[in-house]
Amino acid sequence: MLNEERVILMTHMASYENGEGKKNVKIGNYFRSDYISMQILKSIVCSTIAFAIVFALYIFYDFENFMTDIYKIDLITFAKNILIYYGVTVVSYSLLTYAVCTYRYSKAKNSLKCYYHNLKKLGSLYGGDNASKKPAGGRK
Repeated sequence: MLNEERVILMTHMASYENGEGKKNVKIGNYFRSDYISMQILKSIVCSTIAFAIVFALYIFYDFENFMTDIYKIDLITFAKNILIYYGVTVVSYSLLTYAVCTYRYSKAKNSLKCYYHNLKKLGSLYGGDNASKKPAGGRK
């Protein structure tokens, strides 16, 4: 006989597993520090690539003036400024990544706690039916 509560609970759990649950299980498999450090490392690589592309576009935008001014500018100061801009870009992007990933991790963990609670509840719903069907005396 179908139990309506079990069917509803299984339907909610199945929709969670096929949607948001896939991402949350991947996130939940990591320790908090491992997940966040991996994401920050990826963001450092991506921000370095993005900075290099933007810098190249900046140089190529007015390449003729850059080449004429290259003999007039102090290259060490220019390099220091570029490194400062690079550092600010990477640090700000990393801080943003830290904040976002911390939020995602806590949200995923809370969602997985609710999912595991529903699994226990579903198990108890099945266990309650099986326990009532056992014959008296403990033998099958």
